[in-house]
Amino acid sequence: MRVDAITLFPGMIDSPLSESIVGRAREEGFLELGFFNPRDFTDDRHRTVDDKPYGGGTGMVMMAEPVYRALKKARKRNSFVILLTPKGRRFDQALALELAKKKHLIFICGHYEGIDERVTPLADMELSIGDYVLTGGEPAAVAVIDAVARLIPGVLKKEDATVNETFAGGLLEAPHYTRPVVWRGNKVPETLLSGNHKLIAEWRSSRAQELTAATIRRQL
Repeated sequence: MRVDAITLFPGMIDSPLSESIVGRAREEGFLELGFFNPRDFTDDRHRTVDDKPYGGGTGMVMMAEPVYRALKKARKRNSFVILLTPKGRRFDQALALELAKKKHLIFICGHYEGIDERVTPLADMELSIGDYVLTGGEPAAVAVIDAVARLIPGVLKKEDATVNETFAGGLLEAPHYTRPVVWRGNKVPETLLSGNHKLIAEWRSSRAQELTAATIRRQL
């Protein structure tokens, strides 16, 4: 998969996605990550990419033209363009699975007070990772790319690694335990020590349902 980000701060994406599983995916050729900085698509010597908002207000707004030019350079026939914005569709595991089937993703990352609204129609999807304010679209892009990259076939070495995990089937994952059996007076549930795979599967299913229901109640 090819992923490109239109961003003023490539390092905010490149650095965290150079470690662990995603870093290995890049090294092994499963994921190719590129960057297009709107500053490289300006005409003035100051490489201006933002200006004061019409109508007044605090902060600065990213100008449409440098973003448009960067997107035009990055876009290919099979590109799917995602604008990261608080008003977008809420990101979840089902959407991660959907995006993992794409050949080329382009993320448009806003900064400051956001991007000139006239850029919005250029995107195939508006996407949000939650109802809170970030410094820009870059941290959101990292979260989405990480979630999508691990679903690319071959990235996770165990074939069933993405099947029996959190949000698979719409449920949270059951709790995990490892050695020692007793840690500071807390013992691993007996069922997990039984060796009975049927009972273990039933226990995990039951606990997943309980945790999911409890989480939903807390969010209401």
